[in-house]
Amino acid sequence: MRTGPPFLAVLSQLPSLELPVSVDVLVVLAVVVVTLVLFVTQPVPIDATAIALMVALILLGPWTGVSPEEGLSGFSNPATLTVLAMFILSEGVRRTGFIQILTLKMQAFAGDDETRQLLSIVGLAGPPAGFVNNTPIVAMLIPAVTNLARRTNTSPSKLLIPLSFASMLGGTLTVIGTSTNLLASDVWADVGGPDAQPFSLFEFTQLGAVVLAVGIVYLLTVGRYLTPARIQATESATDEFGMADYLTDVFVGPESSLVGERIRTLAEADLDVDVFQLVRNGRTVVHGLAAERIRGGDVLSVRTDQETLKQILDDEHLRLLPEVLEAAENGDEPLPEGFTPDQHEWNPSVSGDEAGASTEEDPDEEAGVKTTITEVVLLPRPWARQRDDIAGFEREYDVTVLAVRRGNEVIRKRLRDVRLEASDVLLVQTSDAALDRLRSDRGVIVSGEGRWEEFDRTRIPVALGILAGVVVLAALEVLPIVVSALTGVVAMLFTGIVTPEDAYRAVDWDVIFLLAGVVPLGIAVESAGVSELLANGIVSASVLLPAAGLLAVFYLGTALITEVVSNAASVVLMIPIAVEVATRLELNAFSFALAVTFAASTPLLTPVGYQTNLMVYGPGGYKFTDFARVGLPLQLILTVVTTLGIVYFWGL
Repeated sequence: MRTGPPFLAVLSQLPSLELPVSVDVLVVLAVVVVTLVLFVTQPVPIDATAIALMVALILLGPWTGVSPEEGLSGFSNPATLTVLAMFILSEGVRRTGFIQILTLKMQAFAGDDETRQLLSIVGLAGPPAGFVNNTPIVAMLIPAVTNLARRTNTSPSKLLIPLSFASMLGGTLTVIGTSTNLLASDVWADVGGPDAQPFSLFEFTQLGAVVLAVGIVYLLTVGRYLTPARIQATESATDEFGMADYLTDVFVGPESSLVGERIRTLAEADLDVDVFQLVRNGRTVVHGLAAERIRGGDVLSVRTDQETLKQILDDEHLRLLPEVLEAAENGDEPLPEGFTPDQHEWNPSVSGDEAGASTEEDPDEEAGVKTTITEVVLLPRPWARQRDDIAGFEREYDVTVLAVRRGNEVIRKRLRDVRLEASDVLLVQTSDAALDRLRSDRGVIVSGEGRWEEFDRTRIPVALGILAGVVVLAALEVLPIVVSALTGVVAMLFTGIVTPEDAYRAVDWDVIFLLAGVVPLGIAVESAGVSELLANGIVSASVLLPAAGLLAVFYLGTALITEVVSNAASVVLMIPIAVEVATRLELNAFSFALAVTFAASTPLLTPVGYQTNLMVYGPGGYKFTDFARVGLPLQLILTVVTTLGIVYFWGL
């Protein structure tokens, strides 16, 4: 019996019971089950679960067979370090503005033809994802796609699922295409037998190209008609959020009880109303708005529903602006129910001193501030753990949130009660200065018309040259992939394309800790005999299936498992089992490992199956089931295509 910490060694000396399987297997299976439950329910972030998994495997070493050194080996694992390096290399390419240039070319090519739009989007998202992390590609393309859709009167929903799916399929082109591929390469080298080697850079490119081509054809044909238009084509963000009945301007009369109160008073009252802009004597005030004292003659831009608007107009002696009354008279916009234009007649003579406003200039007051209403998408990783509320977001970014879209639900009322979640899309009103801060934040995407980030495009050849060097050195096996990638990072840093601060921000540390945490799980599955046990059961049940059918079952089974647990956990759990089954049946173990790798890299059925799916979930206004509606036929097609491709290229 293995030795371990003293208190565990004592437990290991207790009389053993006669069980159908060993205690080691039961302990590891229990750890696996608990881990999967935590991955699915996510009471804590996935990376925290991964670290807890690592600690548990070490503490239970006498049964799991994981020593402290092996438990911590994930941090020095080549797959983990290569993924870290690829995040930084991708950031280096992004910071040159190269993706922006491609995006502009895409928009010019696409025009207002939906087929050309789809072709340009999948063409730009797919092939580059084999060499550059697909997250920044999708993050850059989301605002470009939504702007293109708005300008051409196309529903963005028709374009965003294809964007995510194409980026995933492109990741199957090379071993560096996804972190899943890199981890699968490492697991295969460990369990594939004495002659097993890590995947080379272009080990499965021929199959990846077939998969990507089939996926693109599907998205341009069948998938195009299955993708729903959840968001109707509109010309503005406010129309897209259905805010016509929720945004209006009101005039503060001199007799209003609000005169002298701070604007935050309205937010603190038991009223569902937010002030997002103040106009005073021709000046627009947005910065530090909550602390501003209301004066007679002020014009407040407010977000509220019609019922609340009626209440505050009655109680606070406010008046509607003439544009609102004129629109009501013309039948363009309705007044609150029960109101008539003469109830809130506009008095143009009431302003400035007559309305009780001070004529003294406020030195801190902003003059000529340009404000913007735009959309902000919360990226999955940062917001999965932050779980801030609307008020906190407004304070941090100096914006006013007007509405929230979560999937296909638009929340316009009681925003102060809303807790933010990953993939939420916020309609915000903000100043240019605050908008610049939002654009520089890697946790959000500013989606809407606006300026590009300013980049030094003269460095594009250098950045692309470094990336090409990494690929060539790895492809010719001059250097191992991990060494080649880290060399590229050093080159990016020394040429100044990225700074150390940029590099740290570029790394998705959740992914790094997740990979480091699940690596020892593979050790435990092998050491305790779990893969052997499960393989025995599968071999016994596989007598009715031909070899190709069994390969397809592994592909589809892995794809389904990946929908509810992380990609990394899928390959760590499934590749050892697949290799064991293939070995027992005297089949090609490498082919089975590839089936698991491809399936784990392309979860198409849910928005939570892959990060890019979650990124487009809110901007597309999708229902949860829309991904299965589009992805299930494609997943079944890929099951057949991938299985036949593996048999053709590598045999069974």
